[in-house]
Amino acid sequence: MTDNARARKLADRIQVVVAETLDRRIKDPRLGFVTITDARVTGDLREATVFYTVYGDDEERAASAAALESAKGVLRSEVGRQTGVRFTPTLAFVPDALPDNARTIEDLLDKARAKDAEVREVSTGKTYAGEADPYRKPGDEGYEDDAEGGSEAGGGADAASGDGAAGRGDGDDTDGAAAK
Repeated sequence: MTDNARARKLADRIQVVVAETLDRRIKDPRLGFVTITDARVTGDLREATVFYTVYGDDEERAASAAALESAKGVLRSEVGRQTGVRFTPTLAFVPDALPDNARTIEDLLDKARAKDAEVREVSTGKTYAGEADPYRKPGDEGYEDDAEGGSEAGGGADAASGDGAAGRGDGDDTDGAAAK
């Protein structure tokens, strides 16, 4: 039976231990600006995946990945010493895709802003094809409330006989306005 809370606690502790050890004990010049962003441990507490980011270009990322792989034994020993678990999990270092995803989202947002600015520029000085507000409102000429079935606006005899001239709203609406 797996204990997810224990795995999360161990993952958090591994993240801190690895980050501190990289900062204080590992003196590899290939490391550069490595940031440990996350750690995850399997349910059986046997394997730990440590996510990291590197500030720099592709060459520096590759050098930092090689430095982390060479320091894996020292880091695992330190994790075992500081966590006190019976079986020290094996460490796997994975570059975090979060910065790349964030960069992609920012590029998409920039494109959307440019399109919005283009539409705004094209629409300046333009007018509506029809009226600015095409909806009828109470108090406008020719407005009638169809929610009541139209019987108030037309009068009883004309609406019942099927004439419909008074109920369509194309005639004089003084009777309908007075009834409301």
